[in-house]
Amino acid sequence: FFGGSPPQVGSSSSGLPPGSQADTGPSTGSGASERWYPDYNAQYSLGKCVNEAPIPNGRLSYDTGVECCQKTYANQASGACVSSLPKTPSVPSGSPPGTPGSNLSSQPPPTTRQPVSPTSEAGIMMSSDTFIEMENTLESVKDEINNKLFLYQTPAYQWVPSSVYRYDDFKESLYVMATDGVAGKKFYIGESDVENGHVYGLVNIAAFLAQSMKETIQYDACDENSWDLVGGKYPLSNSCGQLGQSYQDYSCSPEEAHMECPVDPNMSITGITHAKWYGAPGPMFCGPKTNEQPFSGFWDHLYECNKGWANPPESCDDYEGQKAGRYDQSKSYASTGGRTDVEGCCWWGRGVIQTSGVCNFGKLNYYLGAGAKKDGRPAKYPQVDFCKDPEVICASSEYKELKWIAGEFYWMESVQSYNEGGWDYTTELRKFVEGGMTGTGFIDGVSGIVNRGCHNPPCGTGPVDGGWERAQNFRKVLDVFFGGSPPQVGSSSSGLPPGSQVDSGP
Repeated sequence: FFGGSPPQVGSSSSGLPPGSQADTGPSTGSGASERWYPDYNAQYSLGKCVNEAPIPNGRLSYDTGVECCQKTYANQASGACVSSLPKTPSVPSGSPPGTPGSNLSSQPPPTTRQPVSPTSEAGIMMSSDTFIEMENTLESVKDEINNKLFLYQTPAYQWVPSSVYRYDDFKESLYVMATDGVAGKKFYIGESDVENGHVYGLVNIAAFLAQSMKETIQYDACDENSWDLVGGKYPLSNSCGQLGQSYQDYSCSPEEAHMECPVDPNMSITGITHAKWYGAPGPMFCGPKTNEQPFSGFWDHLYECNKGWANPPESCDDYEGQKAGRYDQSKSYASTGGRTDVEGCCWWGRGVIQTSGVCNFGKLNYYLGAGAKKDGRPAKYPQVDFCKDPEVICASSEYKELKWIAGEFYWMESVQSYNEGGWDYTTELRKFVEGGMTGTGFIDGVSGIVNRGCHNPPCGTGPVDGGWERAQNFRKVLDVFFGGSPPQVGSSSSGLPPGSQVDSGP
C-alpha cells in the first residue's frame, strides 16, 4: 500500500487525535454519558475508561470504551482498562459491519496456548506433581508478584506495578519453556522423585526473576535503553551496540552458524519502550543510510523542547510523555564503538533479560519461529519471524509471553547449563536449598554469570553491576514464595541425594 513509507497521519481539524473529542465545557447533570474518557486518577497499569457524567473539562473523550482503552492505554500489559468495560453482547454470525458488538470485543484476548495432549511429553509434565505444586505456589501469590515484585520506578521516584511485565504473561511462558522447552532443554522446575522437589524449581525461578527485576522490570522496559553517554551526548548509533559492542557481529559458533539471522541493511525498526526520566533518549531505532541522511547524530538530553512561547512554538513530541531532549541529526556523532550510522543495527537487547545479537535472535527463530516452520520442524510460533522482525518480542499483543520466553531461552542456554571452574549451577542451587537458603554465595555467582559471564567476577570485564540489588531482589522473591518459611526438601525415593543415580551393576 505505502511502498515502505506510510504517510504521516495528521490531527483532525480540531487539532486532536482523529476520533477523539475535547469537552468544551462543564456538563450538566450526572449519571452516564454517551462519551467515554480515561480516568487519570489511577496508576497506568490500573487505569480504565469511564462514561460517568459530567465529563471533566478539557478531557479527551471517545465514542466507545474500547476506542478509549486502545488510544489511551495502548501499552497497558495488565489489560485492566479493557477488562473493566461492560461485556459486549454477542452478535449473530453474519451480522453486517456496524452492528453493535460486531467490532472489537471488550474482553481481554485469550491465552495463545494450544491444547496439549495429556499423553504428550508436555502433557505428562503439566500433570506431574512437581509442575502442579510449582504452579499452585505461584498462583497463590500472583497478586504479590504483580504488586510487590514486578515494580518499576517512575520519574517521581515512586515504585508502581509494571505495565510491561505481568504475572499472566510469565505464567504462559512457563507453559512453553518448562514443558516442551527448546532444543531438548527445559526451564528447570524441580525434582520429581523428592518430597517438595518443586522447591528447587521455585528457587530457580526466584534467581531468574531477581535478575529480571534488575535488568528490565525496574525500568518498565522491554527494548534496551540508550544509556552509553559519549561526550555528554547519547549517540543514536547506540542501537548498534553500547560500550563498544557490535550486536550485529555477535555470530553463532561455526556449528550453529546456520541458525543466525542475516543482517539486512534495509531493515527499519523503532523500539516501543525507552527510558522515562527528564530528557531521556527516545527509543532505539535502525534504518539504512540514505543520500539525505548518510550518518546518524545524537540525542541531546539537555535541550529544552517545550517552548510554547517561541516563534515558531516548539513542543516535545518525539515520544509520549517527553519533557525535554531532542534528536540532532545535523552532524555525525560516533558511539563508543565508532559507529556513525544505524544501518543493520536492529539487534539491540529485548525482553526481560535483554536478548541481543544475530545469533540469539536466530536461535529463537530456528527453534520456535518461522525458521522451524520453513524446515518442516514443529514450531510454537510458526507465524513469528524473529529475524525479519526482532521487535515482535516487545511489540506483539498476541504473544505477550515472548518477552519472557526470550529471557528464559537465555537462562536455559547460559545459566542452567553453566559449569565452569568447579562451579556448577544445578549443584550450587541444590546446595543452597538443602543448606537452608542462607547466605548470598549462590545468587552472587548467578549474578556474575548473567552480568559478566562468569561466576566469580571480575573476569576481564569488571565487577558485577548492582550485585547487592540482585541479592536483595532474590531475597524478596523467596520471601514472597515461601513467606519466610520454605518447606523442608526430603531425600529422593532411592535414599540418595536429589538428582544422583545409583549404579545398577556392570
